[in-house]
Amino acid sequence: MSAQSPGVAAFVGATGGAGTTRTVVEVAAALAADGRTVAVVDAAFGTQGLSDYLTGRIDPDVTALVTDEEGADLSTGLSELDVGRDVAGRIAVCPAHAPFERLARAKRVDAVQALESRITTAASRFDHVLLDVPPIAANQAVAAVNVADRVVVVAPASDRGATAIQRTHERLADVGAEASLVVSTRGELETADVSIPDAGSLDVQTEPRVPNEDSAFAAAIERVAAAVTGREITGADTEQSGLLGTVGEYVGR
Repeated sequence: MSAQSPGVAAFVGATGGAGTTRTVVEVAAALAADGRTVAVVDAAFGTQGLSDYLTGRIDPDVTALVTDEEGADLSTGLSELDVGRDVAGRIAVCPAHAPFERLARAKRVDAVQALESRITTAASRFDHVLLDVPPIAANQAVAAVNVADRVVVVAPASDRGATAIQRTHERLADVGAEASLVVSTRGELETADVSIPDAGSLDVQTEPRVPNEDSAFAAAIERVAAAVTGREITGADTEQSGLLGTVGEYVGR
């Protein structure tokens, strides 16, 4: 696997339906609202949830990039994500949107190596790179956590989520990685470092909420953004609930 890349954070869903993609998009929006440039790369080939945030044709997608023998540049697969008015930064996303045959090829060893290369390229061009990663059960998920310098485990605030967190810790250890932060969604979980409150039903076609509102949901997302980047985020309440204390308390744990 590649050496760790600075500025890359892998958000790993501890279980299906954890809200990982939404969390990644909202954290990216919080960083963009703070003037940062952010790339979001989709490693959740099976669910392809990141593609739902875009309109129009997606060509090439991330699986096409990593299976392209001619080595197409990352920029050809990036699409701008609308984060609303008066946002100083920008978000570029590279989603998965492919037929099954290409999804299968994108999980091969050579394609996974190409994925690592694309992530490293993104890290050299953007302030931050966020990876949307499925549960650790496929080659591209293993590659994503090993190329990242910070791993965030995302789980729903439920008994199922608590069990899945423990299982994810074990799988990360199996592949030589470890979690830097644990985040619960839709409520509080005792084992989570940051808990994101339930935001109700969110339409993926709507703009990210964080740059456009002052709420407990937005504050929690900003705390996650501060923790995974190790930098203060304008508006982030790092003292709320004593979860972070300082921006970097959980970074590199």
